[in-house]
Amino acid sequence: MTLLGWIIIFSLLGGVLSVIAASVFLLINDKYQKIILPHTVSFAIGALLGAALLALLPHAITVNENVDLHDLGLTLLIGLLGFFLLEKMVLWRHCHSTHCEVHSPSEIHKSTEAHSPAELQQENEHHAHGHQHGSKDASGTLIIVGDAVHNLVDGVLIAAAFMTDVDLGIVTALAVAAHEIPQEIGDFAILLNSGFKRGRALLFNIMASMATLIGAVIAYYSLQSMQHALPYILAIAASSFIYIAVADLIPDLHKRTELRATVQQITLIALGVVTIYWAHSTLH
Repeated sequence: MTLLGWIIIFSLLGGVLSVIAASVFLLINDKYQKIILPHTVSFAIGALLGAALLALLPHAITVNENVDLHDLGLTLLIGLLGFFLLEKMVLWRHCHSTHCEVHSPSEIHKSTEAHSPAELQQENEHHAHGHQHGSKDASGTLIIVGDAVHNLVDGVLIAAAFMTDVDLGIVTALAVAAHEIPQEIGDFAILLNSGFKRGRALLFNIMASMATLIGAVIAYYSLQSMQHALPYILAIAASSFIYIAVADLIPDLHKRTELRATVQQITLIALGVVTIYWAHSTLH
């Protein structure tokens, strides 16, 4: 199989198949969804950290013997700050439940100014009558745009990993899929709550997921003449995975503080790390 063929297949794995898996998950009884979803988030954390620290960064250091480690560290730092800014712009936030404070219409339209009782009543009446339309325009649009931007970047990172080493590309795509499934579940649920019908929500999610393939193909053709840039793109990929795991996913786990939940979380995080380590070792 050609390198482009590998990239296309695994870009689809990280994009479209994640959306389909998420839509199937939503057919499960709500009781079981609440049990399973936190476990997928914990596993995703381990997969992301394992891929970043055990695969991407080591390859970034060794793929080019002339690479400057200080520049590589600076790239990692810039990547972390860059994804922080993207999240500030509401383009990178992951949602893992039917309520997401960043994409919530009440948060988007909230004013910092005080209102009189009459103004509050008028505003509440306006929200009550316009909730369906406002939800679609605000939550739905932000979800779709943010998902497309995120998937586009994922596609570039997957392609860069494959152009460095096929087994690194596979590990990177697996880590992307691991965190995309719980994200898509949350995003899909929010679209439904925003007034989208199931078929329309699925269509928009699939369209956004195609950005992974688009980003991967663009990166494949543009990076062929930029081999010297691959170590730095791998460092950005690592910063993406680290940021998502540490700044986005781990805070969700702190909502459950009981000992049993903590043990489950640590076990599943370790399982995610071991899965990536095993896959990377086996493919080598």
